Amino acid sequence: MNSGTDFLTRAAELHRNSFVADAHFDLLPFVLEKREGGETRVIERHYLPGLREAGVDLVVSSLFLSGRYLPEMGLRRSLDYISALHAEMEESPGLFSLCRSTGEIRAANGRGELAVLLSFEGLDPIGNDLSLLRIFYELGVRGVGITWSRRNYAADGCFFGPAEEGRKGGLTEFGVRALREALRLGMYLDISHLNDEGVEDVFELFDCPVMASHSNSRSLAPVMRNLTDSQTARLAERGGVQGMNSCSTFVANPDEKTVDGKDLADHADRIARLTGPGTVCFGFDFCDETRDFSGPGPFREYDCVKGYPGSVAFTAELLSRGWSEQDVRGILGENLLAFLGRTIG
Repeated sequence: MNSGTDFLTRAAELHRNSFVADAHFDLLPFVLEKREGGETRVIERHYLPGLREAGVDLVVSSLFLSGRYLPEMGLRRSLDYISALHAEMEESPGLFSLCRSTGEIRAANGRGELAVLLSFEGLDPIGNDLSLLRIFYELGVRGVGITWSRRNYAADGCFFGPAEEGRKGGLTEFGVRALREALRLGMYLDISHLNDEGVEDVFELFDCPVMASHSNSRSLAPVMRNLTDSQTARLAERGGVQGMNSCSTFVANPDEKTVDGKDLADHADRIARLTGPGTVCFGFDFCDETRDFSGPGPFREYDCVKGYPGSVAFTAELLSRGWSEQDVRGILGENLLAFLGRTIG
């Protein structure tokens, strides 16, 4: 009988010898804030050690915009994120690189570099100017997270909890045109943060692989940010992937129990039972460094997987539940890489 130590040893070996990827991390927003405080070589000093400990080969960095930058500063702030990445690459040569395709991801990994892929977390940076989408594509953005949890010109987002609001909408006319243009350019669609009406519109109007980069199972954690079983099944039918989000409130009720990686593994198990293991990937959305979860009540948000080093224990939990090493390699990164091959090439 295998012990917990045996599973950890096997998990660590898999992380060292497999392709490992995270479909969603607010890397560049964190980096830019530190650079604005006077720091340099931020990725190398603050983030790369943990990424290397977990054997991570690819991180999809969002271009998340806090509401304080909208609407006037959204475009400028997003360009600042990309500029910060280029400055970081100059300061830390040979450690990480901006990638635009699976070929570039593999080439970066072959050089021993971390691959960084860029994704919108909401189409807020382009406002209602469709021509800007091409500019961001040329700058390396390949993922189109349609909304964050608020309304923009493309669609309505979903709130984290109950909120007083008027009548909801799905994709707008501009949103449909924007997504058609994104697919024409060679970008992928990401439905995390989109409301149910918008998700239904995406499935009805676009016959393509779709990602939910950081959304769990609503059957296990009944919050709108998670997908229903039906949405997960439809996503899987078209070759999509769903990233496991470590935020406690999307995993279980943190006011009822301490949420940990075992609870998140329950979500991976459920999705695998629904669709097969090829749908599941990492989408941890690590945010502990920005959250204040010291108080009681319904806003005790924290990462139930403790950073990239903690992802090894999460992998060990999957192994202890009978996941095969082949299926674990899929969730570690091969499922996400295959999805990118089907979308951005």
